[in-house]
Amino acid sequence: MTILSTKNLRKKYGTGENEVHALDGVDLEVSKGEFVAVVGTSGSGKSTLLHMLGGLDRPTAGTVTVDGKDIFTLKDEALTIFRRRKIGFVFQNYNLVPVLNVYENIVLPVQLDGNEPDKKYIDSIIDMLGLSAKLSNLPNNLSGGQQQRVAIARALAAKPAIILADEPTGNLDSRTSQDVLSLLKVSSQKFSQTIVMITHNEELAQLADRIIRIEDGRIVGGN
Repeated sequence: MTILSTKNLRKKYGTGENEVHALDGVDLEVSKGEFVAVVGTSGSGKSTLLHMLGGLDRPTAGTVTVDGKDIFTLKDEALTIFRRRKIGFVFQNYNLVPVLNVYENIVLPVQLDGNEPDKKYIDSIIDMLGLSAKLSNLPNNLSGGQQQRVAIARALAAKPAIILADEPTGNLDSRTSQDVLSLLKVSSQKFSQTIVMITHNEELAQLADRIIRIEDGRIVGGN
């Protein structure tokens, strides 16, 4: 079952001689529960693609369908709500709230939506990611690997259909990167969530179920 798809997705910046086609007609399908790595060099369009998939930026042309919904038919406020409920984000720089402790950071997306966290589900995520002893810590008292684990827990907390990870191990050493990616993969399998990960690291990409390659805003290969 397809959970995420794009059709003729295009994004251009600038005009005339300065016009840049960051995405140039991307067609993509991702199945429910799949772990997909999108690989490309700097400037290939992979981060722009991720922003489009997550509704963080609107395309010049084309469609993005998430869980049966063409997301860019939604107005900004409705898109924000849809994104909060359906999509979890894991960023390279963690994006944790510095004045909130680990537990508060994890449940923040659920509370922003006006809901009570599912304590049993949240506890299972915390336990799986090895964060039980760190719940009262502020982010600046954690290592990079621990902060990224908190970011993953936060992405999972609202039970999103899709997790989008943008260079999630870019600030981590190779050992911690492997650990974090393995945990991300295990969590997606355990909680039946779909992952699309942007990376330039070929070794880490091998952990995914499928690799898609992007160059100059176009998909040029995959398996």
